[in-house]
Amino acid sequence: MPNPLQKKSVLYITYDGILEPLGQSQVLAYLEELSHEYNIFLLSFEKKLDLQNKDLYEKLNQRITTSKINWTYLNYHHKLSAISTTWDIFHGIMRSIKIIRFNNINIIHSRSYVSSVIALVLKRVFKIPFIFDMRGFWANERVDGGLWKKNSFLYLLAKWFEKKFLLNADHIVSLTHAGISAIKNFDYLKHHNLKFSVIPTCANLDFFKPLNLKKGSFTLGYVGSVGLWYDFDAALICFQELKNRVPDSNFLIINKHEHDFIKDRIEFYGLSMDSIKLISADFDQIALFINQMDAGIFFIKPLFSKQASAPTKLAEFLGCGVPCLSNHGIGDMSEIFDKYKVGIAIDNFSEMECKRGVDELLKLTKVENISHICSLAAEKIFSLKTGVQSYKEIYETLN
Repeated sequence: MPNPLQKKSVLYITYDGILEPLGQSQVLAYLEELSHEYNIFLLSFEKKLDLQNKDLYEKLNQRITTSKINWTYLNYHHKLSAISTTWDIFHGIMRSIKIIRFNNINIIHSRSYVSSVIALVLKRVFKIPFIFDMRGFWANERVDGGLWKKNSFLYLLAKWFEKKFLLNADHIVSLTHAGISAIKNFDYLKHHNLKFSVIPTCANLDFFKPLNLKKGSFTLGYVGSVGLWYDFDAALICFQELKNRVPDSNFLIINKHEHDFIKDRIEFYGLSMDSIKLISADFDQIALFINQMDAGIFFIKPLFSKQASAPTKLAEFLGCGVPCLSNHGIGDMSEIFDKYKVGIAIDNFSEMECKRGVDELLKLTKVENISHICSLAAEKIFSLKTGVQSYKEIYETLN
């Protein structure tokens, strides 16, 4: 009979690297808190370039060691995508079996689809309950992003696995209520009573918080990727409209790997780099830069897969007290904007809607105590502490 005083042991599998900003904010930040009450065994797949950054590796490894998280990583392979992923899955299964054999693992927590292939095999072999932390409709995201063709072999295979994950998981975590509503309409699930929880992409609000910095000219801010599902052109059109209304305004863009593309689009729209600052920043610098912004902007194409998306940057913007301009059709975001009055959502990316969006955004930034209103909304919706508590509740239901 299990000892009720003994900590449960959780094997957390993520195909996203812990050395990546996403891994730090959406994996490690949670696990550091969960490690106080659970024995955490973390298996991640790390990119070669990240592993070559010795300072970053040492800093993250120290955090992990301090939290007494048992970290194992495998190399992430990207060449010949399908073959590489299969290779990674095989090695992930082998390494996970080793971890399970030498440790009393009670729960397998898998992040997204590739990790869940590993978890599904482990559940079949060891009968250990697993959590499908789906993070969105991954197969549909690949199609919507133009990476796969619909009804291609890889798409159909991924959807087959998605069905297996949903039917076999002991608990399912969605980022949005809209995502759960879509899942419940899947034909093969209509007569199944599945266990769901909604846990959005949370942020550490002890880190992403208002710093009350003195600001000069109005600064519009953009953080993160500009490709695939994002419509960066619409953001530039909005900045053009902002310049027409506030001539001395600036655009601060924080992005790591797409500077050439960004500069090409800026040149295409005839915008001057004199009022645009394009920088790369490490994760621990992001909050400081967001605090230099008066408003954030990002547009995501309102595709089917995006019903299940909760952009991490929204939590980070609001946590720092920065209102946002975005668009309808992305997870629960429009409802959040409407309920808490912390953002403006446009209907489409037409010039007329962009003009309306900029006008409404400028009005919103002038609302008294708007920074405080945004940070309070973040505390209610996106607090890391609330997200951690939700995971604890899930863990306690699983034996």
